[in-house]
Amino acid sequence: MKISVKIIPSSSSTCIAGWLNDTLKIRVSAAPEKGKANQLIEKTLEKALQLPRNSVSITHGKTSSNKIIEIVSLSEDEVYRRLSKPGM
Repeated sequence: MKISVKIIPSSSSTCIAGWLNDTLKIRVSAAPEKGKANQLIEKTLEKALQLPRNSVSITHGKTSSNKIIEIVSLSEDEVYRRLSKPGM
């Protein structure tokens, strides 16, 4: 499944900030240079979704703050359920 993500790079901490309509907002502490922020986005989503490494990948927008993320092995309902938990 694919989701739309809005990234806020160079934040004070890395966290999933929640949903803004149908777009997931993520704050990352890494700067948007040399792919560091992109790696942190994938790692953060894998941890939040409780997925193994390489289960999350950026398919569009690698150099943009708006990205399309592909998540393998979970249904759309399960992704939204896991990412909508309080404290994410």
